[in-house]
Amino acid sequence: MIAEHLNLLRTALPFINRFKNKTFVVKIGGEIADSDQTLHSFCEEVALISQVGIHVVMVHGGGKQASQLSKQLGIEPQMVQGRRITDEKTLDVVMMVFAGQINTEIIAALREYGAEPVGISGVDGGIINAVKRPPQKMKNETTGQEEMVDFGHVGDIESIDPKLLEVLLAADFVPVMASLGGDDAGNILNINADTVASEIASALKAEKLILVTDVEGILRDDKSLISRVTPSEIDDLIKSGVIRGGMVPKAKSAVEALKDGVQSVHIISGRSRRRCWPRCSRRPVPAR
Repeated sequence: MIAEHLNLLRTALPFINRFKNKTFVVKIGGEIADSDQTLHSFCEEVALISQVGIHVVMVHGGGKQASQLSKQLGIEPQMVQGRRITDEKTLDVVMMVFAGQINTEIIAALREYGAEPVGISGVDGGIINAVKRPPQKMKNETTGQEEMVDFGHVGDIESIDPKLLEVLLAADFVPVMASLGGDDAGNILNINADTVASEIASALKAEKLILVTDVEGILRDDKSLISRVTPSEIDDLIKSGVIRGGMVPKAKSAVEALKDGVQSVHIISGRSRRRCWPRCSRRPVPAR
């Protein structure tokens, strides 16, 4: 048994030494948080890497749960190109789910494995300064026609103030951040969690941005995995429709993070037990 543990340590040590005191920003979607088993399994790994000296910020949305609660309340969810249209009633739902239910569940799971999580949102400490997104023309993925879309209380990030996050990371806390932001007038805005994670990773000069989803990554039409792509290839895959729906903001966030100096970006499955953090280091979306 001791020999097995030593072998595990020998395998892990190069990874630990390489990334100790570096920052990983990890974004998880509502699909991962929806399963207790999957969430706890993933949080166990996050807690482990935080305990070996790697700084971790977790960012989450909760789209699946928000849609479920909306339907229970008689509010039909509306999505355009993977982004939620957020009217007054939907904003109430999003705040309840993101900053309440999902955030608390993640914190509880991390505590079970010895991490020291702190629940926040982009509103706390003025981390995210955003503006309400104006109506804009969007291509209807069903009809192929351009339509004017009003996203409601959806925000676009103007700036990030990472001061609060830096204080928490320096004290070895794991910030767990709901994807809400605020504007200068005190309004709360719903912001795409992939975009939030990308901007946070850039502001913190993170070593890695890890986007955790319920699929293996970017898939071709035959469901085979595209294991490595360049930013220009991502643009082509979006134009051709290979990347579509909720994967579009993830892919665009990956490109923006790389342009802003994040060293590598990974889109991985949160459901697969084959995932591991050393493996992630070998499968980045490259900067060029």
